[in-house]
Amino acid sequence: MTTRTTPDPAPAFPASGTTRPTVADRVEQGRSWRRTAPLDTLGDWSPAPDRLDPVSVLGAQDASRVPELVPIRYGRMSASPFAFYRGSAAVMAADLATLPRTAGVTQLCGDAHVANFGVYAAADRSLVFDINDFDETLPGPFEWDVLRLAASLVLAARDRGFERSVARDAARAAARAYRLATVDLARQRNLDVWYARVDEDRIMRAVDAAKAGKRAHRTAASTFDKARGRTSLRAAEKLTELVDGRLRFREAPPLISREPLSALDREQADTLFESYRSTLDDPLRRLLDRFEPVDAARKVVGVGSVGTRAYVLLLAGRDDDDPLILQLKQAQASVLEKHLGASEYGHSGQRVVNGQRYAQAASDILLGWVTGPGGFDFYVRQLHDMKGSIDLARVRRRGLVTLASLCGSTLARAHARSGDAVAVAAYLGHDTDDDAFDKAVGRFARRYADQAESDAARLDDAIRSGDVEAVTGV
Repeated sequence: MTTRTTPDPAPAFPASGTTRPTVADRVEQGRSWRRTAPLDTLGDWSPAPDRLDPVSVLGAQDASRVPELVPIRYGRMSASPFAFYRGSAAVMAADLATLPRTAGVTQLCGDAHVANFGVYAAADRSLVFDINDFDETLPGPFEWDVLRLAASLVLAARDRGFERSVARDAARAAARAYRLATVDLARQRNLDVWYARVDEDRIMRAVDAAKAGKRAHRTAASTFDKARGRTSLRAAEKLTELVDGRLRFREAPPLISREPLSALDREQADTLFESYRSTLDDPLRRLLDRFEPVDAARKVVGVGSVGTRAYVLLLAGRDDDDPLILQLKQAQASVLEKHLGASEYGHSGQRVVNGQRYAQAASDILLGWVTGPGGFDFYVRQLHDMKGSIDLARVRRRGLVTLASLCGSTLARAHARSGDAVAVAAYLGHDTDDDAFDKAVGRFARRYADQAESDAARLDDAIRSGDVEAVTGV
């Protein structure tokens, strides 16, 4: 096992104007990666002798977070090993850095666990399935995302009490789908790869073809139906109230509170809003000109994100039936930067937005970034834009394996937009029966899920001893 003690220089995509390599050159490059990062080594991970205490790694992130919200983060992470895993991307990044790695550069999600895949509305209002969280996005070796996805599937299977064989099959299915999709994408024209996306019809066909059963079909259909109902209007009905003839956010501290922004005067708010607008294209700036900011509040979100600063901004359109709610979410340095080098972007919000645009087949039209209250970096998006997630509590055995395949092929499509699918396909092997990659990823997923369970128990011990404060049920 190779251990890296210092981060490599920040990876960079090929500069424009450089000589374009031939397909044969790219195939040879991918094959050469097997010499420095053999497929089998992907499954050979074991914790390094000098591995840092996971609770210490998490604690190092607390310094930049809102102190009174940190206990909520730990409370949510302590719910299960899978919940712990969702919030411990920094821990896994350090572990992945000890593995030999491929030399290619792909725009990574950075936190590609199964719960970070879902549906949302494209600009044409059709629903698509894609990765939906890019807080940790950074260019790096493609396999890091695949390994994080696979381990999350094992933990999700264990969380449901499924047999070991289901966990194994799900992890391998994700790897196999990634491999086969990459081989297919490597043969496609560049624009075809860029335009490719997974829409509602394709998902329903995949569910039916997998013969996952009527329950799986209903679960998938329900996910889309719920997503269609998650609009700004519905969010406004749930989160706001009418006071003195004006809409404002309904407080529910500590999850929703207007107090942290009460000192932000209108001039400051207008300056921040204008700064955000400047990151959008002109037509979208004109669209936002038709809305007026009327209120703002702090809103706690996520699991691992809890404690970072996140706000919601209420805008009024033509009347009270035309609200728009934007979310401002704090962006910090990616947890991958310590191991892969600093981002090329000086603003972490810009890093998140551009990484998302690289990877997603269709992105929120109002994605932007801003330096917000306190001088912190933020990215901005719509709070609800027909977003929906898979309810893992309802997914059955065969359905989880089907979902794993869908996530694997979706991740391959996301990577092919920025990475070199030809080289990656050559590394993985063009023979569809060559399952060395699938088996190696499966071995890693099982081993790392064991480690995540041990790490989660370590957090539980720290909470019981009083070394870590946790608030549950919030």
